[in-house]
Amino acid sequence: MTRDEVLAVVKRRYAGWAAHDPVALAATHAENGVVTSPTGGVLEGRAEIERVYRLWTTAFPDAVMHHDEVLIEGDRAVVIARLRGTHSGDFFGLAPTGRHMEVQVALLLTIADGLVIDERRIYDFTGVLVQVGVLKAKPVG
Repeated sequence: MTRDEVLAVVKRRYAGWAAHDPVALAATHAENGVVTSPTGGVLEGRAEIERVYRLWTTAFPDAVMHHDEVLIEGDRAVVIARLRGTHSGDFFGLAPTGRHMEVQVALLLTIADGLVIDERRIYDFTGVLVQVGVLKAKPVG
């Protein structure tokens, strides 16, 4: 794949986040794609991947994914981004807290035929749980 083709997939993902559209986000993945995520574990197949996008877009309906940097090498891309939003919907059984969260993420993508075939998500899920009030941070000192 060319750099422009890989970048086009990344841009489709930007649009999906901007529209808060789990179907559009999942459509950037191959039907048999795999996502490894701190939130959902290993997700296999577009339907399962869509389920986790729906979880995030429902729990944080005002979520904004701000992409800071994209690195492309061949058919692979690394996206460095910040996800922020307000916990306004159910999140893994946790009732909305109205609390704000922001987390930096790294997304490692492998792309073939215009679709993500493998994605590894790296972010501080424990930090997200602290920010929305599920966990308490131990004071330093």
